[in-house]
Amino acid sequence: MASAQVYPASEPARWIYLDRIRTRPGPFTNPDIFSGEQVAAAMETMKILVIGAGGLGCELLKNLALSGFKDIHVIDMDTIDISNLNRQFLFRQADVGKSKAEVAARFVEKRVKGVKITPHNCRIQDFDEDFYMQFQLVVCGLDSIEARRWINATLINMVDEEVEDSYKPLIDGGTEGFKGQARVIFPTVTSCIECQLDMHAPRAAVPLCTLASIPRQPEHCVEWAHVIAWDQEKPFPELDKDDPEHITWLYQKALARAQEFNISGVTYSLTQGVVKNIIPAIAATNSVVAAACCNEALKIASNCAPFLGLPEENYMMYSGNDSVYTYTFKHEKKDDCPVCGQLARDLTVDPAWTLRELVESFAARPEAQLKKPSLRAEGKTLYMQSPPSLEAQTRPNLEKTLTELGLEAGQEIGVTDPAFATVLFKFKLKFKP
Repeated sequence: MASAQVYPASEPARWIYLDRIRTRPGPFTNPDIFSGEQVAAAMETMKILVIGAGGLGCELLKNLALSGFKDIHVIDMDTIDISNLNRQFLFRQADVGKSKAEVAARFVEKRVKGVKITPHNCRIQDFDEDFYMQFQLVVCGLDSIEARRWINATLINMVDEEVEDSYKPLIDGGTEGFKGQARVIFPTVTSCIECQLDMHAPRAAVPLCTLASIPRQPEHCVEWAHVIAWDQEKPFPELDKDDPEHITWLYQKALARAQEFNISGVTYSLTQGVVKNIIPAIAATNSVVAAACCNEALKIASNCAPFLGLPEENYMMYSGNDSVYTYTFKHEKKDDCPVCGQLARDLTVDPAWTLRELVESFAARPEAQLKKPSLRAEGKTLYMQSPPSLEAQTRPNLEKTLTELGLEAGQEIGVTDPAFATVLFKFKLKFKP
């Protein structure tokens, strides 16, 4: 049996082995949507966005460049710290203090000729939908659940059913120690990150009495600086977790607190990790998960093989604790997802709760994880976090019970959070008997 024809790229010597994969159909390829002759040319003009240039992002940039993508943009607002060098291999000692996005882009461009990487040293929230509309694929290597939720909601809100190009596949990778995952999200078609939020349980809260009186761990000292010292001294109008000056203030306060109780281990990196809830990373896990993500990007771009998300499995879990183990499954789309669903999500509450208790519960609920929620019910505003004038006006409601506020079982409430400005979370109240 003769082998399928290989259509070489413009640099056959460099891409000969890649072309054998991307320009020939696989055993499960749909011949109606595969054209090997056009693949190499299409991949050279396709725009890819990588979000994050840290441990996972460095691997993603390298892999995507070596997979034949020629036009890549990367967003990261962080600067290089000396603690990054053990796993973020695109950086060197001389790069400490420089922009991660800019250094990573120049490094890969130098190694892989013909690849153009455009760096953006800013937040993802600094761009509007027009910016994201120019890309054909978005690949995330983030260490923040909040950032994942924001880009997920943004890409879903961009979808126009009458405009095919408005569907932007999102490939998300994440690692935690020796575990990781790669998933593919087709906005409004498959389950989204918000559908899967309960798989990322919020970290357990430390009692305030422990923070205030008997800290036992370096993390307790950081939380004390974050929760108590900041509120008491208010060194800046509002805490910006991405501002090095703010993190430095918290670090110095936490260090002094630790020395007072003879606790060691408080570092700038730990402070940043606790405050931003950064997930720890291991180089080997980053490498495996980034390879899985880039494999999906190549399959989506070339159609040379079936990819996660269509028709069935959309989530790959990896574990390297004892051996190398992967498991792929389909995470179902939820009809009551606040981002991509149509129905309100059931919310079981005690009618004797005060509104304050309800507001505080949203941070601990795995399916919500909202830190600064504002609540509305039909025909009335229950509590607004901002602007200050409206917060002061609705603050008395916090001490009233749900019954006193006239809320009833089966009633829908709308919840918003400044971190997700485009999302209205809809809940239907279910009262405990």
